[in-house]
Amino acid sequence: MLIGIPAEITAGETRVAITPETAKKLKAQGHTIRVQSGAGVAASVPDEAYRAVGAEITDAAGAYAADIVLKVRCPLDSEMALARPGSVMVGMLNPFDPAGLQRLAAAQLTSFSLEAAPRTSRAQSMDVLSSQANIAGYKAVMMAADAYQRFFPMLMTAAGTVKAARVVILGVGVAGLQAIATAKRLGAVIEASDVRPSVKEQVESLGGKFIDVPYETDEEREAAVGVGGYARPMPPSWMARQKLEVAKRVAQADVVITTALIPGRAAPVLVTEEMVMAMKPGSVIVDLAAAQGGNCPLTEADKTVIKYGVTLMGQTNIAALVAADASALYARNLLDFLKLIITKEGALKIDLEDDIVAACLMTQGGEVKRK
Repeated sequence: MLIGIPAEITAGETRVAITPETAKKLKAQGHTIRVQSGAGVAASVPDEAYRAVGAEITDAAGAYAADIVLKVRCPLDSEMALARPGSVMVGMLNPFDPAGLQRLAAAQLTSFSLEAAPRTSRAQSMDVLSSQANIAGYKAVMMAADAYQRFFPMLMTAAGTVKAARVVILGVGVAGLQAIATAKRLGAVIEASDVRPSVKEQVESLGGKFIDVPYETDEEREAAVGVGGYARPMPPSWMARQKLEVAKRVAQADVVITTALIPGRAAPVLVTEEMVMAMKPGSVIVDLAAAQGGNCPLTEADKTVIKYGVTLMGQTNIAALVAADASALYARNLLDFLKLIITKEGALKIDLEDDIVAACLMTQGGEVKRK
């Protein structure tokens, strides 16, 4: 099987869909690997590293001429023109972008978007959302520490004591948990909030304090359980009570990191303009939901702005700021998915009885398959 890896040309995208580690494994299985020259440079992988494990270095046309093309982001129109009809494309192709899926179908591509993989134990090794969110949670804390003009840990010096920073994490999924762990390592005092009561123990096990908002009705308890690993929209009554509790903590916080995001939906507002106005000058907000509107209405996508003395950071592709490790984890996700569609003999086999393959299939035979 000929597997091609083109360079990513989407603005700000530094990741690459294959690393020397995964290229070596695919080569050992008998596949031919073609990597576009320079594809891994932004992720600290020069062409020589690919050549050393037996990969061929080619141009964009050579990479797109493969049987299977591995991508990070959905191809732009200029890239789509290079795609070979009938080939397979695997990547983070955004299953919630109908126009993008129509372009893939029109190009006669069989495409798989790994964001659509089910949240099951069997699919964990292919869970690109979790692998990249983990990195985003870590980097968000490092960005906040850089922008915050004080120390994170408590320090006792000859000149006096410096208090530890107070960090509030809103949304305790993969990114939120990693943010808690990273902020704790830096010595901050941490509080965290989430609609799901089950995460309380996880927050406390990482050294944080859970902001508890009691449930008063069966409807609230049922919604709080979530579905598919994600939180569900909560009833207005509970949201009002949570808003009051969160507002108190945000006013005292030095750093707020918001991570609440459900794929395919607008981000919920967790930090209002009034809450920002009540924060201390010099405080920092890192909004990980900026790509889908933001958890704060003052966030501006891909910009760092100062409003009411508070720094708001709205980078939309934070994982790409840690390109080397983000690529390494993503490439392993892809490698595990390829095992489901390539037989041991090296032939392509798309088994729609497999729940992961069926969930990730976006287009085939010129049609959009995603429901």
